[in-house]
Amino acid sequence: MKKKLTLVLGCAFALCLGAFALAGCSSSSSDQAESTDQLAVEEGMDFIVGFDQDYPPYGFVGDDGEYTGFDLDLAKEVCERNGWNYVAQPINWDAKDGELNGGAITCIWNGFTREGREDQYTFSNDYMRNAQVIVVKADSDIKSLEDLAGKSVVTQVDSAALEVLEGDQAELAATFGSLEEQSEYNTVFMQLESGAIDAVACDLSIAQYQMSAKPDAYVMLDETLSEEHYAVGFKQGNTDLADAVNATLAEMKEDGTIEKLCEKYAEYGISFENVVL
Repeated sequence: MKKKLTLVLGCAFALCLGAFALAGCSSSSSDQAESTDQLAVEEGMDFIVGFDQDYPPYGFVGDDGEYTGFDLDLAKEVCERNGWNYVAQPINWDAKDGELNGGAITCIWNGFTREGREDQYTFSNDYMRNAQVIVVKADSDIKSLEDLAGKSVVTQVDSAALEVLEGDQAELAATFGSLEEQSEYNTVFMQLESGAIDAVACDLSIAQYQMSAKPDAYVMLDETLSEEHYAVGFKQGNTDLADAVNATLAEMKEDGTIEKLCEKYAEYGISFENVVL
C-alpha cells in the first residue's frame, strides 16, 4: 500500500515538474516570438511605404502617372540617406492594419494622425501640425459648427475626422441630418461643389489643398473639430526603425530639406509653419 502511494505521489510530482517545465518553455517561446517583432534595420532593406493614392497632397498620382506627394518625398529622402530601398505601395485604407501587421508594408506614412492611435502603433515623432475641420461651399449659409444641425456631412472611411465625430464631438455629430463615409476625398469634394452634400469633415491639410485648387468654391469654418499631429506609424515594437526615421527627419529639417519640400508643395496648401520637428 505504501509502495503504491509512494509511486502515485512520485508520478504526480513528476507530472507537476513536467507542467512547470512546459510552462517555462512556452513562456520562453512567447518571449522569443515577441522579440522577433522588432524589424532589423540595415542598409539595403526594403522600406515599403503604405499610403492612400487618393490623398493629395500627401500621397497621390501625379500628372506623369507616378506616385508623388509631400509624405512620399519625405520617405524617399529618408530612404536615400539610410541606404534603404524605397517602395511606394498604395493600399486600401480600410485594410491598412492588416497590411502593416502582415508585413506587406513597413509603415503607414500618409498624413496619418497620431492622436487616438497611440496604443495601436509605434509612432515616429510628430512632424506636422494638423487639425480636423469643416469645409462648406463658399456661398453656404453654414458659418459655424452650430449651423451644421440638420445638414448632411461626409468624411472619409476610417479617417481621423470620423474618429473625432464618433468620439469627442459625438454630441455635435448627433445634430447632423446625416454623417456618411466615403472611400476618398476627391469625390466627396466634387459632391460638395455640386451641392449634393452640405459639408465635409477632413484634415486641415486636405481642406487647404482643395481650397487652393478651387479658391472660389469652398470655405473652411473658423471653428475646428480638434487639433492634432501627423506621424509615421510602424508595427508595434519597431522602435529601432522609428528611431532611425526620427534621426533622419531631424537632420532633414536642420539642413533645410523639409523647408524646400514645403515650398515645392506650397501650391497644394503645405506650409513650413506647420512643421513641428
